[in-house]
Amino acid sequence: MFTRAITPRIEAALSDTPVVLLLGPRQAGKTTLVRQLARADMQYITLDDETTRLSVQDDPVGLIRSLDRAVIDEVQRVPELVLAIKKAVDEDRRPGRFLLTGSANLMTLPTVADSLAGRMETQQLLPLSQAEIRQHGDQLPFDNWVQSAFSGKVLESTDLVLGQQLADLVIKGGYPEALTRGNDDRRAQWARAYIDSILVRDVADLAQVDKLDKMPRLFEALAHTAGQMTNYAKLGGQVGLDTKTANRYVGIFEQLYLISRVPVWAVNRLNRVVKTPKLQFIDSGLLAAISEFGHEELARDKTRFGALLETFVYSELLKHVNSSSRRYRLFYYRDVTGTEVDIVIENAAAEVIGIEVKASATVRRKDLDGLRKFAAIAGDRFKLGVLLYDGDQTLPFGDGIWAAPISTLWGRGSS
Repeated sequence: MFTRAITPRIEAALSDTPVVLLLGPRQAGKTTLVRQLARADMQYITLDDETTRLSVQDDPVGLIRSLDRAVIDEVQRVPELVLAIKKAVDEDRRPGRFLLTGSANLMTLPTVADSLAGRMETQQLLPLSQAEIRQHGDQLPFDNWVQSAFSGKVLESTDLVLGQQLADLVIKGGYPEALTRGNDDRRAQWARAYIDSILVRDVADLAQVDKLDKMPRLFEALAHTAGQMTNYAKLGGQVGLDTKTANRYVGIFEQLYLISRVPVWAVNRLNRVVKTPKLQFIDSGLLAAISEFGHEELARDKTRFGALLETFVYSELLKHVNSSSRRYRLFYYRDVTGTEVDIVIENAAAEVIGIEVKASATVRRKDLDGLRKFAAIAGDRFKLGVLLYDGDQTLPFGDGIWAAPISTLWGRGSS
């Protein structure tokens, strides 16, 4: 059983909010966590059960009226429940009445967001972070790498992982089920079955899809563009979809928490809207399996590992952002000269940290050029720049720029 970093936030929400919604990809551990957190008097209902789902669809108001407190799993399968829940909590606003889970981002649906505004708090659970995988029961609470970075510090690497061991973590990813598979082939089999299952169960709940058979091929095409700017015309052309349809299908994968479109950071906020986003997978293990990149491929071609490592770091940082009580947003930076910073994190005060990811164990000064240029453009907003690399030392390079081991992402304390 893994301790999840998001747990204190969910417990706090249940203590003062009528409805708590836990969103995230299937098989990330939502059901396990809500069963741990649910009060003894909460009835458990899963809408993945076909008989239950049909019964609830016939009379959502009657079901909710019959419940005092409840956990409702995979609520996106019967969105009609939302209005019934709204009516119930308007009549009885006791905190912690409904704990909901969803494998699709219901907050993108206007009816859901509007109906439960002021009545519901939403949290997000992603696949396991490395800190969660390594957590022991007697340890202190999780240290948050992002919060530490905004205070001007980098966590200490107390569990150093380098070289082949690091590659192993990246290729496995964080899905609990994938971690139980003994080799790359078994994880690839699991990943293909996982995607097929999602396409069968969840896509129809979100949108009308005319060319469902194209979606697995599109997802595989996306795997080969991870970490790159999104070109929908090119993606669609590879699988026989027009640009508009490819864009819409990518949006569905995003709603299902499989990928994330990362906007560009710019001082002028309008430019964030008009510039091309970058595409990232939520889990490096799923990306490795879908793109058929395993330990044998790593031995033959290490150049592809760089993109996979960036996905791994992005995913780890996203989990730190989700578990923090403070608000952060993830971007990337790229200018007209091609200078790029892999990940930019902005806080509520519009302060930023820049992060570069490097698969090598050696740091050269030119590797820091992007961070230095970004620092100059960000000006007073710049708090810290960190080059995360496959090395064992945390080193200062002046002007708030550091090189640090990737394993500081699950570190402790400060350097």
